[in-house]
Amino acid sequence: MRTVVIGGTGHIGTYLVPALVRLGHEVTVLSRGEHSPYQSDRAWRKVEQIQVDRQAEDTAGTFGQRVAELRPDVVIDLICFTEDSARQLVEAVEGKIQHLLHCGTIWVHGPSMTVPTREDAPRKPFGDYGVQKAAIEAYLLGKARRDGLPATIVHPGHICGPGWTPVNPAGNFDLGVFEKLAHGHDVLLPNLGLETLNPVHAADVAGVFLAAIASRSTAIGESFHAVADAAVTLRGYAHAVADWFGQEAQLGLLPYGEWREKVPERDAAATWDHIEHSPNCSMDKAARLLGFRPRYTALEATLEAIGWLVDNGEIAT
Repeated sequence: MRTVVIGGTGHIGTYLVPALVRLGHEVTVLSRGEHSPYQSDRAWRKVEQIQVDRQAEDTAGTFGQRVAELRPDVVIDLICFTEDSARQLVEAVEGKIQHLLHCGTIWVHGPSMTVPTREDAPRKPFGDYGVQKAAIEAYLLGKARRDGLPATIVHPGHICGPGWTPVNPAGNFDLGVFEKLAHGHDVLLPNLGLETLNPVHAADVAGVFLAAIASRSTAIGESFHAVADAAVTLRGYAHAVADWFGQEAQLGLLPYGEWREKVPERDAAATWDHIEHSPNCSMDKAARLLGFRPRYTALEATLEAIGWLVDNGEIAT
């Protein structure tokens, strides 16, 4: 089976591409060529890699045709961020492929209303990223139901794994929060620290894509979450990280309006984005229709990423 993975050298592709090769797929990866996979794997020797600037080619109207000319059976799109980009790809490959899989985001839900949130919950996204991803989902699933487009959507949570920085217990990406917890120093959390994060190991995100390909007949026309089985609160996450470092978490709590005055503007914005969403998504649908269950808990996923950062000197202990 010929499979094209768009953006396949990043977090998800690091695990997805080698797995596809081992399953017998003939894999071509399209990427900007600026990054290597986060982990080495001999399977990459069998992968054709093509350097391409998708944004520039979308602007020129040539990207979809480039994909179509590779004559794939399966297209996995990990880096589509606008409805126009999705339309260009669909118009080029429609009627020529067996399966189109798109990487969405749990941000399509907007703030959690009922939890755990199921895939059929109403879409109330905010922010350009969530709004655009929701528009892509509506377009692809609409095409699937009206015109038979063989499309599946996978919505990851906060992706974790060795090689990159996970969101921290304060809801942003400041490595200093992890260092404070490692040394038993005071850490301030917003509000009561009861807002939630929904991490997922990149290997489990890849696993949902693989399960959807294997269960094509039930996956087409559907969207699936890709998260750990349970979300974590900021406070619970902080205690788990401190425990992992052999420390007691020393936590302070402030209303967000006061808390934000004590951190850089970039960190405050990232935290607000996470706590305003406070995602807590269900994996029941993936289990029921695809037979998929996550291997990693939320804390296992984040702690593996933190361990890599410690081992590589990114977090001082």
